[in-house]
Amino acid sequence: MATTVRQVMTTNPRCVSVDEAIIAVAQVMRDEDIGSVIVTDADEVRGVVTDRDIVVRAVADGFDPRIETVDTVYSGRELVTVDPDTPIEDAVRLVREHAVRRLPVVEHGKAVGVVSLGDLALERDDQSALADISAAPANT
Repeated sequence: MATTVRQVMTTNPRCVSVDEAIIAVAQVMRDEDIGSVIVTDADEVRGVVTDRDIVVRAVADGFDPRIETVDTVYSGRELVTVDPDTPIEDAVRLVREHAVRRLPVVEHGKAVGVVSLGDLALERDDQSALADISAAPANT
């Protein structure tokens, strides 16, 4: 059984700059079959942008995704991160306290991974419905 975030995180996270056009970020998500990316500014982790952020905060509000940048839609104003050696229980507590689905994993100021609600569910109770959904292949 894993005891630290390092053991369950997804490594080599996809990062984009705060000044990247929303359409370019959406294309990255599509091409790499991912639902979120870490947002950075000069290699400093600023937050996370999800496909839902793009729809709810950009498309629904009429932003032009060719012109507007990811800086206008990402989640991170109250950024919560963990380091790879954070105990699993602490990561679970942070996800609960801050009502987030993903935690960027940062080591020496650089994004080295992401731990998701699904990763934690798989680790804590691999028989749960959330674990089953998280382990299932993408339905794209």
